[in-house]
Amino acid sequence: MSWRAVRRAVALGFALAGVVLRYWILRLRGPLTMEQRARWTQQSGRGILQSMGIRFQIEGQPPAHGLVVSNHLSYLDIIILAAAMPCFFVSKIEIGGWPFFGYAARIGGAIFLDRSSRKSSASVASQMSERFKLPVPVVLFPEGTSTDGRRVLQFHSRLIDPATATKTPITAAAVRYVIEDGTPERELCWFGDALFATHLAKALGMPGFSAWVSFGQPRIYTDRRAAAVQTHDEVAAMRAQMLRTKKYTM
Repeated sequence: MSWRAVRRAVALGFALAGVVLRYWILRLRGPLTMEQRARWTQQSGRGILQSMGIRFQIEGQPPAHGLVVSNHLSYLDIIILAAAMPCFFVSKIEIGGWPFFGYAARIGGAIFLDRSSRKSSASVASQMSERFKLPVPVVLFPEGTSTDGRRVLQFHSRLIDPATATKTPITAAAVRYVIEDGTPERELCWFGDALFATHLAKALGMPGFSAWVSFGQPRIYTDRRAAAVQTHDEVAAMRAQMLRTKKYTM
């Protein structure tokens, strides 16, 4: 492991300890509301980014409520989007068992989905509908998996349905990573069979890099399949713009 990776790993360790300490200091004042959990998640995301030396830029206006649908490149996307706005994530159930990150996701109000269970899908849809009543957006990665960034996969419409059924605004978002020395974005993407620990060590050893997140305008859809297609195309268009625009490639 390089000296850069070791230095960042130590800084990340202190940041994670601070994340937990901040939560329990808040808990001393009483149980946290869901909004307080979302704000804690945002503060935690910003602290983790700072510890890793990741710069992030926001384009557009992060929504204050509703559903956000985004492309998915890495677990880093969760930290980036959390730093951009208070929010709740719909996450695969496996994340709940990860060391530290699973604990943080649970206390931050994540909604866990077991993709092999129809009963879980119904429960998640119900929880999403309840969260839409709060002044905090819910973030969904409708591709269903993280990718190498070459293209945005088809969006699954099943968990977009709670938003269309309740006429909740849906906002498209696109995430892009730029590595200072010109290393391809793909090297930061976590996909396929790559192990989390191995990839994290690799990310910690990377040269400096920036993360961009671009938000579209909130829109109300009444059909989940149309919403899936149209938001997919919007995210893909934002990604294409990011890939061909000079400021995102230097």
